[in-house]
Amino acid sequence: MLKPASIFKLTVGAGKATPQPPVGSMLGQRGLNLMNFCKAFNDQTQQYVAGLPMQVQVKSYADRTFTFDVLLPTATYFLLKAAKLEKGAPDGTAKVGRLSVTQIYEIAKLRYEDPSLRAKFRSLEGLCRSMVASCGSMGIEVYDPRPERKATQNKSRA
Repeated sequence: MLKPASIFKLTVGAGKATPQPPVGSMLGQRGLNLMNFCKAFNDQTQQYVAGLPMQVQVKSYADRTFTFDVLLPTATYFLLKAAKLEKGAPDGTAKVGRLSVTQIYEIAKLRYEDPSLRAKFRSLEGLCRSMVASCGSMGIEVYDPRPERKATQNKSRA
């Protein structure tokens, strides 16, 4: 098996790959066939919502061939969408949105399907904790919607 000459990541809208930047500049400087990539990427992402920002890991080889893996959008994208925000708080201290623990868990379950995340986070709980920390830096408040949970927490503190 050939050893990759370079490995790089792109973010491309699902079904929206064109030979223009950023795709054209990243592939063109490595001498890769732009149209082959665009056609293959668009075919592989047609089941997703058009324009969904997919991460793509491209491996290029010395003979100017390539392979690529399509990964899910970033956790930040899903967190902002769930909170109905365009972007997070500029300084991270202002609260600009709210998400429930259940919403965080559902996003984490979806993201945990990515093999690279399974290697990084050995448990779904670890990924959830990381997402809660990300929410804090984006100004998204995380709350527990279950009233019995709040009552139990208050009793244990007394």
